[in-house]
Amino acid sequence: MAAAVVVGTVIGSGVFKKGQKVAENIPEFGLAMIAWVLVGVVTLFGALVLAEIAVLFPRAGGNYQFLKEGYGRFFGFLWGWVEFWIIRPASIAALATIFTQGLNVVLKELTHSGGDVLEFWPQQLSTCGLILVLGIVNAIGTRIGGGVQLAITIVKVGSLAAIVLLPLVILLFDDHPRTTPTTDNMRPFWPNDWSKVSWGKFGVALVAILWAYDGWRNIGPIAEEVKNPQRNLPLALLGGVVVLITIYVSVNAAYYLVIPQNEMAAVENTTVAAVFCERLIGPIGAMLASAAVMISVLGAANGNVFVGPRLLFAMARDRMAPADLTRLDPRTNTPAIAIGLVVFWAIGLVLLFGVLHELRVEVKDPFDSLTDFAVFGAAGLEILVIGSIFVFRKKYPLDRFPRAYRCIGYPFVPIVFMLVMFAVLVNMFLQPSQRTEAIIGLGFIGVGAIVYAFVFVERGRARRKQKKKVGRRKRG
Repeated sequence: MAAAVVVGTVIGSGVFKKGQKVAENIPEFGLAMIAWVLVGVVTLFGALVLAEIAVLFPRAGGNYQFLKEGYGRFFGFLWGWVEFWIIRPASIAALATIFTQGLNVVLKELTHSGGDVLEFWPQQLSTCGLILVLGIVNAIGTRIGGGVQLAITIVKVGSLAAIVLLPLVILLFDDHPRTTPTTDNMRPFWPNDWSKVSWGKFGVALVAILWAYDGWRNIGPIAEEVKNPQRNLPLALLGGVVVLITIYVSVNAAYYLVIPQNEMAAVENTTVAAVFCERLIGPIGAMLASAAVMISVLGAANGNVFVGPRLLFAMARDRMAPADLTRLDPRTNTPAIAIGLVVFWAIGLVLLFGVLHELRVEVKDPFDSLTDFAVFGAAGLEILVIGSIFVFRKKYPLDRFPRAYRCIGYPFVPIVFMLVMFAVLVNMFLQPSQRTEAIIGLGFIGVGAIVYAFVFVERGRARRKQKKKVGRRKRG
């Protein structure tokens, strides 16, 4: 069950879409596959550390609680601030963007249109409309049931399995294929001159792949519920991540059998999966692939809309956010105000990056901008989250505070995770294609620090002064 949680919560839009960004930055097939494996291993390292921290502090709020316990209220607030302004709404906006891109492909095939049915701004407005609908659905108390979630997971895994097997099926049973799968598309396999490899672009590809593996943090909430965690947690994490690495490498290898690297790098306004299926089985394939992606991202987007407001609720309960965010709607018993804030800022991000797209002639796809924005926000503070294990090992020694689970490979595992993520963050500032999102993200983090200083630090000082005055009056 724990392994299923790892796999089910990670697979989203990345494996269908991010192959384009990897091909754009890594022309060699073998190096591209190494990138997918590397991020999988780093993901495993992060999850192995987070599992110990989650077992130590099995509370609502996740990383917010871990940072608050490890470093103090300021860092807990900063995570909540970054998740609200960057991570959660950017994730919702990115997933909804993929949904409308898929919708555009389906409409184009249904209407036999030569061009896009939904142009740029109609797509952006449709994305905003979808986010608003998801917010209303969650605010009125409707839940996607377990059966629907199971169906979505089956569609995800089934569609990926179909992508892996489709080239083989075409080779075996189609005498006159539209496109013949061939390993020639995987050339060059390795760089001819390793000294000329652009490791900066390799880092850009890693950021894209990090989005595909995003969701590994969800092991935290279930860590305390796993039976025999010292044995089963690492097995579930290892097994789950190995499954993910296997799926991602297999799917991307299948893409390369059908789409040459230079053509994959040029894919726009659709997913690599849709182009892959269209080349093998025609327009119906593109439509089916797009429909599968739409179902997958719809479930993921709804999950983000459902989960996101819970952090605001926990922060408000700790007096780290406006008290109104703890209010539950008397009719639906949902945190409608918190849901509304998350939804409307996600819509704001769609419009913001749409405007940036219009102002800059050679700007990248809004989906890539949003996912880079989300990855930057998450990676920056996740370094601190994973680093908190050193704080907790000192504050709560193992001999005095035994854990049901201890991080395997400590301290090597957390150090490697932190170093890799730090290198990725530095590279985002160095690369022009990701610098804008990194600067905007850093700006939001800086504003959060200022807000905390003015609102909470000054308020604390005022309270202490008031207490001293009251004390003097009583003594007088």
